[in-house]
Amino acid sequence: MASQSARTFVLASRASNLAQIQTNIVRDDLEAAFPSLSFSTSFMTTEGDKNQSQALYLLGGKALWTKELEVALRENVVDMLVHCLKDVPTTLPDGCEIGAILERENPVDSLVVKQGLPYKTLEEFPAGSVVGTSSVRRVAQLRKSFPGLVFLDVRGNLNTRLAKLDAPDGPYTALILAKAGLVRLGMGDRVTADLAAPILYYAVSQGALAVEIRTDDQEARELCKMLTHQETQWKCLAERALLRELEGGCSVPVGVSTSLSQIDKSDGHLTRATLTITGCVTSIDGSVHVQDTLSQEVGSTQEVEELGRMLATTLMSNGAKAILDDITQDRRKRATDAAE
Repeated sequence: MASQSARTFVLASRASNLAQIQTNIVRDDLEAAFPSLSFSTSFMTTEGDKNQSQALYLLGGKALWTKELEVALRENVVDMLVHCLKDVPTTLPDGCEIGAILERENPVDSLVVKQGLPYKTLEEFPAGSVVGTSSVRRVAQLRKSFPGLVFLDVRGNLNTRLAKLDAPDGPYTALILAKAGLVRLGMGDRVTADLAAPILYYAVSQGALAVEIRTDDQEARELCKMLTHQETQWKCLAERALLRELEGGCSVPVGVSTSLSQIDKSDGHLTRATLTITGCVTSIDGSVHVQDTLSQEVGSTQEVEELGRMLATTLMSNGAKAILDDITQDRRKRATDAAE
């Protein structure tokens, strides 16, 4: 590592409070592991941050959150990008790759009830209660089980969304939020209840942080090896392969639940395990739900990704393709209507 001593590695991310906290987590881990090296941070506002008025369903793919950052990375302005992996497109631009996937926080979604209200579960909500979320995945799955609830889009960082929730004249009874973000922000006490499968399958890679690097940056790649948590990596790579095969963006209602068992390691490295992955695709109105589970012994990232692709193929043949085609047509129609 002596050749790297004069280099300062610049870690970049979005400018939100959560993104900065997450970037500092990665920087601190790198500084602890490589005390002789220098690391700094840089934060910027992305298109997804700037557009707070349109529903994510109409805005399109995940590149809204990453494009500006990736331009800076490819132009050598910064060296590493820190992302919530669930926000990263499953296909990266030429010259970019995922260098590290860190140990995952609990990936479940959580119910956060408005301050002062007595409800502890969704089952207790009166018919017509308004639940805030910008995720069509959450809306689709919850409509299936709770058809009496009303779902309303809510945008902004976590502090902004919680302020909208707690406003005395606000419309929301509760929000659905990723537990990992609340925990990282020190707001875990706001969680009323976790919404785990089978009520709500979480988003692909939810709860995991990733570091994106240039493919020609061997020094950064070597540093990232220390950050990677293999169990998380294998689970998330399977989930991302599933989503890539389904051609789903951040506004497609694809849910997952993934686990590893019978884990074998050699010299601290994961060598074999049984990977079990459940995937589901749900129509926007919750009326059609396609779900399946595959379980297989795997021994490499290639085998992990192949299992994800196999599950996608199974889901598509069992009805997921029709759901996704309908969603694509609906989005195009609504986007056209909004533009008129």
